[in-house]
Amino acid sequence: MLVITIMARDGQAKHLRQQELIRYLTNNPLLKDEELAALFGVSIQTIRLDRSELQIPELRERMKTALQSRRPVRSLASDELVGELLDIEVGRCGVSMLKITPEMCFRKNLVARGHHLFAQANSLAVAVIDAEVALTGAARVLFKHPVTAGDLVLARATVSSQQGHKTVVRVVSRVKETVILEGTFTVFALSEEDNQ
Repeated sequence: MLVITIMARDGQAKHLRQQELIRYLTNNPLLKDEELAALFGVSIQTIRLDRSELQIPELRERMKTALQSRRPVRSLASDELVGELLDIEVGRCGVSMLKITPEMCFRKNLVARGHHLFAQANSLAVAVIDAEVALTGAARVLFKHPVTAGDLVLARATVSSQQGHKTVVRVVSRVKETVILEGTFTVFALSEEDNQ
């Protein structure tokens, strides 16, 4: 990762850093404060102060704005998606987050039940399809690591191939850096005539 070093007086360095911060967040509004701090070689608090001075909202607000500016999800209603949609580019990729609650877990060991993790991955795979109606035709899922109550599961879906009405979507779910689920979903877009 490139670390930006700005050699100048403090005031000028701050001004240059803030201009670069605006440029970076314009190109990628989903950069985290931690990533920006590493990029600029400053503390997270410095990035937060810069954002505050520039009236740049925190990541969650930037995500909402980014989502509103993209093509909306057509294949699912917002309440049908399992987890919180963080980012989506319909027809290409998407990201969702699911907080594991004790109700999602086995009582005896607080390990998450697999169907919640599958539902997050499957609903995200369907959400990235650019169609009014999309249905999963096949799924191959590997559970790689147990997940427990309190964990945040980040699922990333990527369209890997598309042929006619058939789209193959790869989903990888992680808790922090640990891969907990890998799945390949074959999703079919249905036309209006197919739906009647």
